[in-house]
This record gives sequence, structure tokens and C-alpha cells, in this order.
Amino acid sequence: MLLLMRLDHMTWPEVEAYLDRAGAILLPVGSTEQHGPNGPLGTDALCPEGVGREAAKRLGILAAPTLALGVAPYHMAFPGTITLTPETFRAVLAETVTSLAQHGFSYVYVLNGHGGNSPFIRALLKELKAPRCKLHNWFAGPRVRALAAELYGKAEGLHATPSEIALAWHVAPETQRSSVVMTPKRAPGGFEKEPEAFRARFPDGRIGSEAALARAEDGARLLEAAVEDVIEDYQTFIG
Repeated sequence: MLLLMRLDHMTWPEVEAYLDRAGAILLPVGSTEQHGPNGPLGTDALCPEGVGREAAKRLGILAAPTLALGVAPYHMAFPGTITLTPETFRAVLAETVTSLAQHGFSYVYVLNGHGGNSPFIRALLKELKAPRCKLHNWFAGPRVRALAAELYGKAEGLHATPSEIALAWHVAPETQRSSVVMTPKRAPGGFEKEPEAFRARFPDGRIGSEAALARAEDGARLLEAAVEDVIEDYQTFIG
């Protein structure tokens, strides 16, 4: 039986013993932001957390606590969204990774769930001399992209997508909102950086998606695809 090793559920002697034989840890990173009328605010954290814990279990490595706050200023016109400045986000991530390095972790695999975090993570990881780090966006793996295209086609959209909502529902069944009616069925496309302009253009928070297509059973398939993507990418990273 494969067991999930969570850093936050272990004692320090257990972590010390782990470091005597291994040096890798998976770090989920996400955001707390609006995901339309039927997607939980924690979608971008729930997804990498769920994928990351299952992948870490199969790989036999530690999973770190999820960093659930990211850079999402354009969603601030929607109640509940929490955003960090890029500087704060970089500082939190940098101090998290350097703390792990100080304890002896030599590989940190960063599994991200929010596209808005990506450029800041990439820039930071290039600056760090140790430990060795790798960024992977769970939604960008080849198996996930192929499955999302098969399930939703152009209805996938760009934000509050049926794939991410389906995965969040599968990981956290209590967040399901399957009876919400959305008009129009498919949200408009484009993007806006200013919060008020964003809400004016995308009144319910979706961008180009038909979020009502989300199904928790699709989330189970997406989880498996994402885990396989992560395992393959991680093994290439470790070499």
C-alpha cells in the first residue's frame, strides 16, 4: 500500500530520517480567487494539491503544505479573492524553498495551479543556486491538455474552465455546485488587467468557458492524466 508522506503531518525526527535516504519534495502552489459561479475560490490550490499528493505518493517522496495564495489582482472585483503582490509572492516562495534547502532538501518540484503565478515562479527559480528546482503547471501537461480537448473542445476557455472545476470537485466533493445556470452558456473571450474592467467584461468571472460542462467524474480522469504527466516530468527532472 502506497502511503502519502505529508511534511505537515510528520514529526521533525521523521523528516530527518527521510532526509537521510532522500532529498526530494513536491511543493504545490496555487491561488485563492474567483472561478465563476460554480467553481470554488480555492480551485487553483485544490487542483495542484490533489494532483501533487497523489503523484508524491506514487513517487515515494514528500509533499509540502500548499502555498494557496498567489498573484491575482485582476480578480479583486469579485468578493473572496485574495491576492499577493508579485514581490510578496516571490518572497514567500523564496523563503519556503530556501528553508527546505537549509534542512537538506536537494530537489524541489514546484507544482503550480495558477497561470498568473508562472512568470514569477520561473524568474525566481532561475535566481536560486540551490536546491535544484523545477516548475510544472498541472494544466499544461500533454495528457491533461489532450483530455481537456477531448472532453470540452473550444468550450474549455481560459478561466473558470470546466476541466479545472471538474478536478476541484473531484478532489473536494463538498465544493460541487452542479445546478448553477449560467448566461451566456459560453463566456466571452479576451482579457482585462484592471479589476473593474475585468468584471465589466466578464460579469460572472468566466473567460471563454462553458463551466457548466464540469463533472466530478471528469475530474477523476483529469486527476489520473495530471498525475501521469507529473510523474513523467519529475523523472525527467531527477534524471
